[in-house]
Amino acid sequence: MKYAYYPGCSAESSARDQHLSSLAVARALGLTFVEIPGWSCCGSTPGHQTDRTLAASLSAANLVLAGDMGLDIVVNCAACFSRLKTANHEVRNHPGMRKKVAEAVGRDYDGSVRVRHLMEILLEDYGPERLAAALRHSLRGLKVACYYGCLLVRPHEVTGFDDPENPTAMDRLVTAMGGESLDWPGKVECCGNSLSLTTRSDLVVNLTDPIIGMAKAAGADCIAVACPLCQVNLDLRQTDIHKQTGRRYDMPILYITQLLGLCLGVSPAGLGLEKLVVSPSAIADRVKAADNRKVQGI
Repeated sequence: MKYAYYPGCSAESSARDQHLSSLAVARALGLTFVEIPGWSCCGSTPGHQTDRTLAASLSAANLVLAGDMGLDIVVNCAACFSRLKTANHEVRNHPGMRKKVAEAVGRDYDGSVRVRHLMEILLEDYGPERLAAALRHSLRGLKVACYYGCLLVRPHEVTGFDDPENPTAMDRLVTAMGGESLDWPGKVECCGNSLSLTTRSDLVVNLTDPIIGMAKAAGADCIAVACPLCQVNLDLRQTDIHKQTGRRYDMPILYITQLLGLCLGVSPAGLGLEKLVVSPSAIADRVKAADNRKVQGI
């Protein structure tokens, strides 16, 4: 199974750990990720806040490059996933926009390159049963609150990802790893997205405090995420939540690829676990101690 890999800008900065863990998981499972030669920024939130044509063109430029490779694009960043999907939707449904994008990119693009999140690859192409059999370690009943946020599921007519109100893709991966995915009400609440990177971190505190509180009340040992901005907001802002509200959660926030990498036997350093603000060491130790072959009775 071979894919055109789009890392996105955060892979080289704030989400280096998501990038490392995604590549480690791909290597362990025998998936071939070929980084798109000459890829550039998708525009992210600043792009579409500035200009609709600019935003579509920045993402379409990368889709054109992937189209030349003849491969589906695999993305692990929820923001990049949203912007690439939106560019496809724009050129497919708006002839005027397709013409503007062609002028900006220098080539006509019809929106035909398939954009897929890594979780879709793992579930649809690799398969949860095969995944479970490949694991060296198990989550052994670890209680995980799977958090999807906004960008993977909304707007559903653009992303087409799972159920927009009650997505279960990440939950199915957690179950395949031997964990307990929790039924909790916060999985698609907004965390504030890029507000954490501006001067309004106070708003992020107001949004993330109830999300982590709901996960805590559901009995979560940790929260699993698939978006760099969600990870930053839920992990980094716990200190600010404590200062502002007095509530202290100490809730580890791990990328789903970090949990999967631990179960595949990848070292914590190979997954970038040292970058997390709230220590996941107890989670890593628990997973390492759980032999999946014994759990499965092999």
